[in-house]
Amino acid sequence: MAKKSSDSSLRGRLRVPGGEPVDLSGYDPGATPGGPRDKAAARLAVERTAGRLAGLQERLWAASTAGDRRRVLLVLQGMDTSGKGGTVKHVAGLLDPAGCRVQAFRAPTRKERRHGFLWRVRRALPGPGELGVFDRSHYEDVLVARVRELAPPEEIERRYGQINAFEQALAEDGVTVVKCFLHLSFDEQRRRLLKRLDRPDKRWKFQPSDIDDRALWPAYQEAYALALERCSTPYAPWYLVPADHKWYRNWAVGRLLLEHLEELDPRYPEPDFDVARCRRRLLGH
Repeated sequence: MAKKSSDSSLRGRLRVPGGEPVDLSGYDPGATPGGPRDKAAARLAVERTAGRLAGLQERLWAASTAGDRRRVLLVLQGMDTSGKGGTVKHVAGLLDPAGCRVQAFRAPTRKERRHGFLWRVRRALPGPGELGVFDRSHYEDVLVARVRELAPPEEIERRYGQINAFEQALAEDGVTVVKCFLHLSFDEQRRRLLKRLDRPDKRWKFQPSDIDDRALWPAYQEAYALALERCSTPYAPWYLVPADHKWYRNWAVGRLLLEHLEELDPRYPEPDFDVARCRRRLLGH
């Protein structure tokens, strides 16, 4: 079970403390902490808060036109089929595309490999007023790279510190970083992969290498646990979101975004013109 927090918000419930060992076997992927009672209730809750979430995003975007540099970056990480793409569809789909930027990170290209691992991430960061979403992220370079031994161990160790310094600089520059680890069970992943094989409209998502990665499940769990331990910080904490229930996963990530945006409380900018005079002029034409 996840550790309890005195903070009654969902952020308090799902936040990973950081700085201490993380045992993922102690977190139930099928749990629904703080969530609605079932799928139907979750759908209703999302519908009720969608307007509030979209309104806050619009205010954030509007505030940037008057020089407010604040923005939000949602980072989604998890094993294959944990629902990163589904979360983007269900959560980012509630937002205005004009102020939302989605970036899916795949294996680095030859050009990207010629630079440091954070180079391509910096190029994809949201601008002032934007809400950015990363489907996978810079954490691939301490997850896949660690499990697949794509870099020397000493290089992997250095990257944790580089990531923390990078995220601290983002926070100091007005970026609210919301990192969600979508915690999926081994059995639920099998069910979702079988569904991809059994349904013709899902087969395009399947790769035979997905089966090979299941053989590396323990190594991936260890790599994720280390990333959560080393990189859950006060300025960019990790949130562990149980992901066996898609309805809870979508509700929880949306709720986390809502809580962060409510705390930011962006405001529409005051006009730099005489509203009453412009109204009189308009009525006269």
